[in-house]
Amino acid sequence: MTDDDPKTLVSTDWLAAHLKDPDLRVLDGSWHMPQEGRDARADYEAAHIPGARFFDIDEISDHRSELPHMAPPPEKFMARMRAMGVGDGHQVVVYDTKGIYSAARVWWLFKLMGHTDVAVLDGGLPKWVAEGRETEDLAPVVRDRHMTARMQNHLVRDVTQVSQAAKLGNHEILDARAPGRFAGSEPEPREGLRSGHIPGSKCVHYAMLLNDDGTMKDAEALRAAFDAAGVELDKPAITTCGSGVTAAIINIALARLGKTDHALYDGSWSEWGAFATLPVETGDG
Repeated sequence: MTDDDPKTLVSTDWLAAHLKDPDLRVLDGSWHMPQEGRDARADYEAAHIPGARFFDIDEISDHRSELPHMAPPPEKFMARMRAMGVGDGHQVVVYDTKGIYSAARVWWLFKLMGHTDVAVLDGGLPKWVAEGRETEDLAPVVRDRHMTARMQNHLVRDVTQVSQAAKLGNHEILDARAPGRFAGSEPEPREGLRSGHIPGSKCVHYAMLLNDDGTMKDAEALRAAFDAAGVELDKPAITTCGSGVTAAIINIALARLGKTDHALYDGSWSEWGAFATLPVETGDG
């Protein structure tokens, strides 16, 4: 049972009870790796939680960057949210079609833009559907709502900051990718990237933080997972992954433990793995 917190995670029971609240906005933040061959928007149009809007992670991003779905400028974020009828004073709940996956990225983006009343649906659409709850294929009625965005720069890190943190060892750099990718024993899904991990980083595969049903583990089990990965929770943390999506699952887990000094490396391995001048470690770290 989720310990409901409208700033991190809420249960399907919580969402069902609040679904008709006038200031609630539900977003489908589903996203898939290109090789999965899935169309997240088409899935949304076929069936979504009543009233949900589709949040397109690839479109609501910084298209000036060659890196995938980097955080958009605040002006673009505000414009897109206004067009979706999401704005100031709204409680936002984000879900995805995998349980807890890309919805975490959308949660982090809202936090980055200064919107604190945002939570991920624990267990996502699979849990909602498994419980026999209603879905629809109707487009929501949208009315413009003003959105104020104020970048919270302490929540994001760039390659220079991560490189410095790796050299100094004054942060825990936590990598959400699977152990094989972290160790460099499995190839990267994106072409042209080296294999391995940021020197000194630790493998905290996002699946370690989730239960079999796609919900997040409770606080005690989360602490055990971080402990098993050798993470010192008293140090500030930087999360990373392939392209800044599953890294945010670690950020939610840290927030659930009451930790506030954690940021996300937006470029992640799509950036670090592409530059031959940046050092790479292989093996289990």
